[in-house]
Amino acid sequence: MKETSEKEKIKTIEMRIKIAHVFLLGLFLIAVIYLFLLQIADIKHYKARANNQRYSKSFVMRGQIVDRNGVRLAVDQVSYNIYAHREYFDHTPEELAEILSPHIGIDKKTLINTINRGSTVILLKKDVDRTTAEKIKKLGLREISLDKKNDRVYPQDELAAHVIGYFNSDADVAAGVEHSAKSKLEKIDNKISVQRTPRGDIIYESGTDPVLAATPQIGETVTLTIDSAIQHVCERELMNMINTKQASRGAVIVMNPRNGEILGYAVYPRYNPNKYRKTPAANLKNWTLTDVFPPGSTFKALTVAAGLESGKIKPWSKIEDTGKMKLGSWTIQNYDYHKHPNPGMINLVYLLEHSSNVGSANIALMMSPIEFYNILTKFGIGKKTGIDLAGESSGLMPKPFQWDKSRQASMGYGYGASVTAIQMISAISALANDGIRVTPHVIKYSPEEEQENIQRIQAVSPETARITTMLLAKSVSNSKTYINLDKYTVAGKTGTSKKPMEKKKGYSDALYASVIGYFPANNPQLLIYVVIDSATAGGPVWGNTVAGPVFKEVALQSARILNIPPDKEITEQ
Repeated sequence: MKETSEKEKIKTIEMRIKIAHVFLLGLFLIAVIYLFLLQIADIKHYKARANNQRYSKSFVMRGQIVDRNGVRLAVDQVSYNIYAHREYFDHTPEELAEILSPHIGIDKKTLINTINRGSTVILLKKDVDRTTAEKIKKLGLREISLDKKNDRVYPQDELAAHVIGYFNSDADVAAGVEHSAKSKLEKIDNKISVQRTPRGDIIYESGTDPVLAATPQIGETVTLTIDSAIQHVCERELMNMINTKQASRGAVIVMNPRNGEILGYAVYPRYNPNKYRKTPAANLKNWTLTDVFPPGSTFKALTVAAGLESGKIKPWSKIEDTGKMKLGSWTIQNYDYHKHPNPGMINLVYLLEHSSNVGSANIALMMSPIEFYNILTKFGIGKKTGIDLAGESSGLMPKPFQWDKSRQASMGYGYGASVTAIQMISAISALANDGIRVTPHVIKYSPEEEQENIQRIQAVSPETARITTMLLAKSVSNSKTYINLDKYTVAGKTGTSKKPMEKKKGYSDALYASVIGYFPANNPQLLIYVVIDSATAGGPVWGNTVAGPVFKEVALQSARILNIPPDKEITEQ
């Protein structure tokens, strides 16, 4: 009985051992199958993950910015940062310094200190050129790696800086066209990925295209409307006047009024985009887009056009000019009141030639506030122009229900509204283009792109635009102003306005001197706006004496560059 019991126990143990063997064998088989699936079949896709970690996009360079004639204004330049990796050191810091010092232009002692102070990855030198990088590669140092990058370079330095802007690839910060054309400058049709070693070298597989893998991908080129020759003239003449008159700011804008293309766009203070990080913020700002000011007498061209468009005046109308008028507590007086105290009934040419404040105020008062307001908004006053540069202001124009008589009258001679420089030239461009205001722009667009980016707005009728142009041209021809050119009939207007105080109401003693004009008057091809802020030296400050000489030189040089035939010679035959 006892013997039977022991046999059963032995059988039970043996059975348990067999079951354990089977279980362990099962586990072993499962492990083998799992490892097969993991390593051979790659069910977890580890191989793909490893490959993906080794994949990187091909080196991408930002597209160029060029002027309308192909002159390069912004390009990408390849450079390298040199790193040392402590975990791969085959040499002592002293030995590395001995080898690298002659190639990277850093003395041995400084290089040794840099290596010893560094942690795992040590930056030895930034922005090394391609030639130097190739020499370092040939040294075959396992502990040294080269990080390839692209720097934005501006070959023309300060030329058209406020148009082109700047670009910081590290922080992805940009201004000007570098910002507004970002998507095009960085557009890549076929993004190529390649496998690389930890050191950044390409791993050439059977399907790798060696040419595409090694060739940097480049974004699209952006062509500007700017003509570098005209831009240079604008900047030179502006700087000459700024220095002569000791002015704080200034701008010269040259536009083709027919299509809105800006050919020259000089802004002071200026800066060098290659050194923008060291430039004061005030210099980086394109104040012609952001800051508003009273346009002064240049606005009278719009007032006369509004009076004609509304039917309140005719080309032959006579306007009463008493030299001085009072509306409530506000007194309006002509600038030459003491010389011409009571001109009487004046025609429109006289009004523009002598820049009559009283005459312009009376035309403004002939219209209802809503009539005058509606025409001015068609000219774009109080609205953004839509220029393809960031940061544009809408200007300041109160709603018509806020106008009392004094505000409405002052609106007539350029003090009721505040404009930006780009807004003012856009408004006057309608008079030079049969009443049609075309969106000002600095980027050259294809016909398809124009449909999306350029608007054409009928501000006034073609007849109103032509009559106003004729009146402006006669007023200039009758005068001795700088903008009365010998070979070209200019339709234009000078202006001088007081500068508002920054922190309180009222006006300072500083002045804006400006002039705007287009020619040839019978077929306008160039529209030029000059504004000088706070001239302090060299005699009286007027639009004619300060902005006029700049206009004259820019007009004559631009006409020569574009080969615009004189129209006065044709007229006088």
